[in-house]
Amino acid sequence: MMPFLLLVLLSAVAQLFLPWWSIALVAFGVCFWRSKTGWRAFGIGFSGIAVVWFVYAFLIHLQTDGILTGRMAELFFKTKTPVFLLLITPLLGGLTGGLAGLAGHQTRAVFTTKPE
Repeated sequence: MMPFLLLVLLSAVAQLFLPWWSIALVAFGVCFWRSKTGWRAFGIGFSGIAVVWFVYAFLIHLQTDGILTGRMAELFFKTKTPVFLLLITPLLGGLTGGLAGLAGHQTRAVFTTKPE
C-alpha cells in the first residue's frame, strides 16, 4: 500500500511541473526502491498512474462541462460520448507506469543478483 500511495502522490506532483513522461521516471524510481516482485511492480505502476490519470481526466471533464472531452472523443473516436476517452486515458497512462515500474524492478534485480 505504501508504494502505491507514494507513486500516486509523487506522480501527481511531478505532472504539475514536469512533462507527462515524468510518470515513467517516478514509477521506475518507486518500483526500483520498494517492489518485491515483477508482477507487483507492474501492478503498482499500472494502478497508481491509472488512478492519477483518471482523476485528472475526470476533473477536466467536470471543469469544462464535458465540452473538451466530448470534442476530443469526437476527434479520436468519431463519437461524442466522452466515456471512451475517460477509459482509454487511464489505460495508456497505466501501461506507461506499469512498464516503467517493471523496468525499475528488473533493473534492481540485475544489480542485486549474486553471480554463480
